[in-house]
Amino acid sequence: MPNQSPQPNILMIFTDDHAASAISAYGSRLIRTPNLDRLAEEGARLDATFCTNAICGPSRACVMTGTYNHVNGVTTLSTHLDNRQPTFARELRSAGYQTALFGKWHLGHGPEHDPVDFDEWAVLPGQGDYFDPAFLTPTGEHRETGYVTDLLTDRCVNWLEQRDADHPFLLMCHHKAPHRPWEPAPRHRHAFDDAEFPEPISFDDDYAGRPAAAAARMRIDRDFKPRDLKLEPPSGLDPAAYKRWAYRRYLQDYLGCVLSVDESVGRLLDTLDAQGIADNTLVVYSSDQGFFLGEHGWFDKRFMYDESFRMPMLVRYPAAIRPGHTTSAIASNVDFAPTFLDYAGLPIPEHYQGYSLRPILEGDAPANWQDVAYHRYWMHQDIPHNVCAHYGIRTDSHKLIYYYGHPLDQAGANGPPTEPYWELYDLNADPYELNNLYGQPGTESLTEYLRQRLSALQQRIGDKPFEHDPAAQAVTV
Repeated sequence: MPNQSPQPNILMIFTDDHAASAISAYGSRLIRTPNLDRLAEEGARLDATFCTNAICGPSRACVMTGTYNHVNGVTTLSTHLDNRQPTFARELRSAGYQTALFGKWHLGHGPEHDPVDFDEWAVLPGQGDYFDPAFLTPTGEHRETGYVTDLLTDRCVNWLEQRDADHPFLLMCHHKAPHRPWEPAPRHRHAFDDAEFPEPISFDDDYAGRPAAAAARMRIDRDFKPRDLKLEPPSGLDPAAYKRWAYRRYLQDYLGCVLSVDESVGRLLDTLDAQGIADNTLVVYSSDQGFFLGEHGWFDKRFMYDESFRMPMLVRYPAAIRPGHTTSAIASNVDFAPTFLDYAGLPIPEHYQGYSLRPILEGDAPANWQDVAYHRYWMHQDIPHNVCAHYGIRTDSHKLIYYYGHPLDQAGANGPPTEPYWELYDLNADPYELNNLYGQPGTESLTEYLRQRLSALQQRIGDKPFEHDPAAQAVTV
């Protein structure tokens, strides 16, 4: 018999580097994603969900712990999650939930880092492989034959079919796709052979007034590796033509990977239907961060610009969320954990730094709902991307970013120090973030207001600014 408990089942489908602009429910001009669209049509689409650190492991740590990276300790790709820290999965498991995790973990391996809060788990070592991947389990490493997205979906479907139907469950399906090097399943390798992809408005960004953007090594026109493009470019291309060719070649594979993810979502939703538990299952689809699909002439992530900073988030729960609901209320990945506990009817631990998203999911956002999102990228001049460490805030209309220019002795932050500077954007007038307004006449009061808000937020969450940096000290309230 299906679980009749008022506590909902929870299915979290989490991908790696899936940009909202590659989901048709978000208005994508690149791809159709009918199964993801189904989630949006039958539930809620969140349009302003942001990651606190636009890189894989740190974002996942925030999701699991409900805390920012300076608290959970996972600041870079070289730091891992101490599994003695409490997670929302532990809370659910203690309350009687069955828990399972399959797919990408990326928070370290071994006795101190394995996902011990799950009854059953099988995770990819590191980034994992697209084809014939290895899986780490409590009994050791096992390699399976097939395509990773399909294999993970098979595991999740099998677990759903064999679980104890008398108890609620938490199932986390964590896909590798569409992470680099973008290797589609054979059935999708030619899906976009005839596609024409519109170039983003910021495709030919010249990075004027933005030294960190100019220094980054993630440019479509020069920084792809042979393993990314997989084909030799046609001979005789001038630089502009090569850039367009590489952009198209990149998207063909990236979007091919997304097609398998969309199919996976469809299989999982069909399984819930077949078991008669769709109405009592909270389904969440998201990704650890966004991704640049040619915006600013880039691939990859890391920056606080919206294409990287913004996470897609689709949520269906027929018992409480009305179909077709959309919200522009600000949310972040530290809000996931309290949301899950809230829906399970469990107390939210006092140390959590996020807020339950239940009010905005159900269309009842309070007047004092959070109106600012925080981001901090710690991996100063990381190899090979060369993105400088920075932090900042985003409101619904403006963004302030401070590149503090120092590795702070963080593992994975390579240095050397760089000259600090600020960026300021009016997101209404400049939604593509091309015109840095910082220091321009007439922006003084706005800048001071945002600097004060940044400092107040840092103090609230306990993230201390770069203490020996006079520019950071100057904004302390």
